[in-house]
Amino acid sequence: MIEIIRRNKAGKWSNIAGVLAFIWMCIIFFFSAQTKEESSVVSEGFSYRIVNTTGLFFHLHIDEEQIREIARAIEGAVRKGAHMTEYAILAILLYVWMCRWQMSRLRKSLVAAVIATLYAGSDEFHQLFVAGRAGSFGDVLIDSAGAVLGLIFFHLTVYIVILLRRHRKAKRQDKL
Repeated sequence: MIEIIRRNKAGKWSNIAGVLAFIWMCIIFFFSAQTKEESSVVSEGFSYRIVNTTGLFFHLHIDEEQIREIARAIEGAVRKGAHMTEYAILAILLYVWMCRWQMSRLRKSLVAAVIATLYAGSDEFHQLFVAGRAGSFGDVLIDSAGAVLGLIFFHLTVYIVILLRRHRKAKRQDKL
């Protein structure tokens, strides 16, 4: 009976993750459909906010021109970091979606990474048809690396949570 309840819970989360993965793919598509100018405005604005917030947080005395100069300097790294993050999220959602099927964790991880990589390739192909944008094999590699690193981070986080729960349970058992 407990196993049926666990499967139903996993099935519910799996369904939610599947819907979220589809929505996330639509969001990625939307950002890829932006022209080069629109995309640059978004990443420049985000880079500016990072530098400005960091300056405020650490009480750095930097003027507006310095903020803009630093933001322009880090924009490429911010853009690539965003690529990696969006595909890390996609791979994790795909992995959780596949929890409904009886597969090993390694197999689910590999399938999730492959699907994310294929989507990254299709996304770069899509950008060939967007004004001012170009498809890049390098971006597919960055996206794929993001998917793999996201899955590694996910598995490490789950492992740590399991260890912490076991530790708490053992402490409670010792008190009894």
